[in-house]
Amino acid sequence: MCNEVIIGGMPIEIIKKQNLKNLYIRVNPPEGNVTVSTPSDYPDEEIRLFVLKKMPEITKVRDRMLSQPRQTEREYVSGESHYLWGKPYRLQVVYEGNKYEITKLPNKIMLTAPERSTKESRERAFNEWYREELKRVLNVVVSRCEAKTNLYANEYKIKNMRTKWGTCNIDKKRIWINLQLAKKPVECLEYVVIHELVHLIEKNHTHRFHALVEEFYPTWKEARKLLAELPLDYIEKGEWVENEEQNNI
Repeated sequence: MCNEVIIGGMPIEIIKKQNLKNLYIRVNPPEGNVTVSTPSDYPDEEIRLFVLKKMPEITKVRDRMLSQPRQTEREYVSGESHYLWGKPYRLQVVYEGNKYEITKLPNKIMLTAPERSTKESRERAFNEWYREELKRVLNVVVSRCEAKTNLYANEYKIKNMRTKWGTCNIDKKRIWINLQLAKKPVECLEYVVIHELVHLIEKNHTHRFHALVEEFYPTWKEARKLLAELPLDYIEKGEWVENEEQNNI
């Protein structure tokens, strides 16, 4: 069940679910719409008080989201700029054959695609290429982060998420990494891995949590700033993916 209410002068979508135990607030790109997911029996007045208490944080996140530069919609054609590990590359598309191949050169990325390929098929080929790049680097970063923290996840998985850089399921010790991190500098990936590993021993963003992140990754604030400053991908209006993992960033 969902309905929209005005709290503190801001439209808030309230979604009530039977299987939830806690309240979750999400600021959804690209327009900063706010969603609150709550247990179905949670009193409306307590929801309102909870949102009002979090309003300064909601406003800060929303303002940052609205001010962050975002790329125009990608068509995956020659001349576009595409990022890999924080560096922009000029795309060159060659139409030949019946297979998709992607090659990274010093200053450009070459995509070979069938002549009748569509934007959607070229995008899928790019995302698979990003996935392989992320897997390759993630293996190295995970080994370094786990050795540094002495914390270990059972499983790392990659998912193209629209609202979170990473999530952690504490019970299953499973960490999800956003595919989009292949486009950011490696230090951003390392920060996200450290952040999610710390959730294995500290569920919430407490003072202890931030102290541990600081201990394991002293430059985490610089990495987080990079995530906030670099251009985000284009997102269709209203497009977002709900995430039910226990902790996220």
